[in-house]
Amino acid sequence: MIIAFCVWFLVSAIAPKLNEIGFDLTAAQLYWLTALPGLSGGLLRLVYMVLPPIIGTRRLVGYSSLLFIIPMIGWFFAVQDANTPYWWLLVLSFLCGIGGGSFSGYMPSTGYFFPKAKSGTALGIQAGVGNFGMSIIQLVGPWLMGFGLLGMGAFSPQRTSSGDAVFVYNAAIVFVPWAVVAAILAFTLLKDVPVTANIRQQLDIFSNANTWYMTAMYVMTFGLFSGFAAQFGLLIKNIYGDASQFAGMEGLPMGVTYAFLGPLIASAVRIVWGPLCDRFGGAVWTFISIIGMTISLFACTFFLRPDSPDEFTGFLWTMIAMFFFAGIGNAGTFKQMPMIMPARQAGGAIGFTAAIAAFGPFFVGIALTAMTPYTWYLICVIYGIICAVICWFRYARPGAPYPG
Repeated sequence: MIIAFCVWFLVSAIAPKLNEIGFDLTAAQLYWLTALPGLSGGLLRLVYMVLPPIIGTRRLVGYSSLLFIIPMIGWFFAVQDANTPYWWLLVLSFLCGIGGGSFSGYMPSTGYFFPKAKSGTALGIQAGVGNFGMSIIQLVGPWLMGFGLLGMGAFSPQRTSSGDAVFVYNAAIVFVPWAVVAAILAFTLLKDVPVTANIRQQLDIFSNANTWYMTAMYVMTFGLFSGFAAQFGLLIKNIYGDASQFAGMEGLPMGVTYAFLGPLIASAVRIVWGPLCDRFGGAVWTFISIIGMTISLFACTFFLRPDSPDEFTGFLWTMIAMFFFAGIGNAGTFKQMPMIMPARQAGGAIGFTAAIAAFGPFFVGIALTAMTPYTWYLICVIYGIICAVICWFRYARPGAPYPG
């Protein structure tokens, strides 16, 4: 799953560098590039969610690991030519959704193997460690672009406008060998899930109202987390960096420098909060998460129309708070579903809610091209209030009908 999420967020690491190496893309075009993996990831999750009981975990993970190689090699060659057509960059971005889509097959597979008392810890560890891939690619990607890799002397470095040599294609190729290793390990070591069901049998999750309510709350926690994480680097660049009104000033923040923080924080918190959800229940933590995210996003609105680059500190810390609370909610929601739903339905619901929430990077990216960040953040605040009400009255309050 680490490799899967590295593939899913590969574009978010590459996009801020494209114009520096000769591409001529507008801010809207860059937002679209980083948004498309969210669209394809969500669509593919709708497919992956029904696969574990049909083809088994072993083949699911093995074949997926090999599919990850396709977009990585595609980006490896595409970034080496600044004349690569924009439509092909969009295709490659769409293909990166394979990494995000696999989540809805991997997570239910794990959920089937653990009793309810341990499901929060197990799913928290797997999802949290997997989510580290989002942070890893954004952290090591810019670093890998600074030097030659793997003795690839046949490939010339790219040059920035200042004449510096960079190796942007390194970020795309570095995980290809690991994907091959992952496929081999999956085919030889993984066990298949202990249940079988066809697609028609799995559709009964949609008759359970909890599927829809949990989807709404997971869109709030993971959907907004993944969406803002994918766009974080571009947000910084466009509001406070060299693409903002402060362009030309010294000491401006670099988006790629901070982009990894969101996924890193939320992923770590998701791991840590898994055992806490097993001990105290997931519903109360989901409620706390939604309240915390809502307050953080509202506080962030005060730094979205800055008069000075010095306001970046406030923007950064309010966003970090949002990512922190999102990690709590991601752990809480995945604890709730195995508790309030039958075992097989819980697996399907986990896959479906994850599928819908995976559209987060797409919808956040599109929203930021259609409206100002300030307007979009206020919409997210209103949505958070709605989700908090749902969570409190249905799951978290004393005497709630579906405590989890």
